[in-house]
Amino acid sequence: MNDLPDDEVSPGLRRIIGDALAAAGGWLGFDAFMARALYAPGLGYYARDSLKFGSLPYRQQDGRAVAGSDFVTAPEISPLFGQTLASQLAQALHQTQTNTLWEFGAGSGALAQQLLSSLQALGQPLPQYRIIELSATLRARQQARLAAFADQVQWVDALPEQLAGVVLGNELLDAMPVQLLARVNGSWFERGVAADPDGAGWVWQDRPTALRPPVDIPGEHDYLTEIHPQAEAFIRTLAERLVAGAAFFIDYGFPEHEYYHPQRHMGTVMCHRAHQADPDPLVLVGHKDITAHVNFTGIALAAQDAGLAVLGYCSQARFLINCGIGPRLDAAPLAQRAQAQHLLLEHEMGELFKVIGLCRGEPWDALGFTQGDRTHTL
Repeated sequence: MNDLPDDEVSPGLRRIIGDALAAAGGWLGFDAFMARALYAPGLGYYARDSLKFGSLPYRQQDGRAVAGSDFVTAPEISPLFGQTLASQLAQALHQTQTNTLWEFGAGSGALAQQLLSSLQALGQPLPQYRIIELSATLRARQQARLAAFADQVQWVDALPEQLAGVVLGNELLDAMPVQLLARVNGSWFERGVAADPDGAGWVWQDRPTALRPPVDIPGEHDYLTEIHPQAEAFIRTLAERLVAGAAFFIDYGFPEHEYYHPQRHMGTVMCHRAHQADPDPLVLVGHKDITAHVNFTGIALAAQDAGLAVLGYCSQARFLINCGIGPRLDAAPLAQRAQAQHLLLEHEMGELFKVIGLCRGEPWDALGFTQGDRTHTL
């Protein structure tokens, strides 16, 4: 990956992280490091002007690296993803008697475009569409892509004090900073980041902690894992402000008993650049995505504790089948059918990705969870 552009940490981001380390006494929890690496204004990965979402990686042409993307999400894989999801969102808008869709982190804008085009095809008045986007560069790309829906779409900088409508987050929760916990020789530590003594970057450093995973991890073997206070705090804040409506989150992850399985001893933090994955977030900082799998049990409990009900929880494949992707596949051209299989196949996105639905008030029979609901496993 060293032949790709921008393979050095920018001086500005190095300074921001260095200042944070100095202010914290030379050690930063991984969540604080991850937040700066991804979101430092103008310098973090999601704040930089670089192409992130798409099907083509960086590639060599005439001896130089040609711009490409870092990873692909479901809307870039197939328009059938958004077209199918639109059926669930239309039902949710009707059921909750609301008229606004809220999307957090709209990426390339592909999903919003697919949803609005599909809802428009239903012949009903389009809902208002609100995008909460922290990245100025991504916002500009979304605005260009969604120009045909300028009357419906507005961008806001933060979650309002109150909102009504249907909330959507596709691959949102996995990019929220996590804390790392490491059991080493039987003792628990929080794994954080310190400056490399050689001045070349950063190194891992453990500190004793009273923090623990939400469940006991059987065995005495060394064990690395994550806890998700920021994602759970986000869900609680959303619940406090959602006065009417529902929310759907689509992401890769597990229920708690799978997340903290004794054999999952290496944690789930992973980085993505140029359609390659690597486990080292301390190199190429600011130039690659950093993610962790979602603990869906923690998300469900945070929602319930804050007053929301769980509508359902299932695999992405089951959710899309319930929402009617089958007939859409039958009617699609062969090439599009082949691409859409990536959304459904068990060894691709179909099983690893899950969908959780939440609502304000009494739960109702959500289309996406009519069969194969796994809420009992949370």
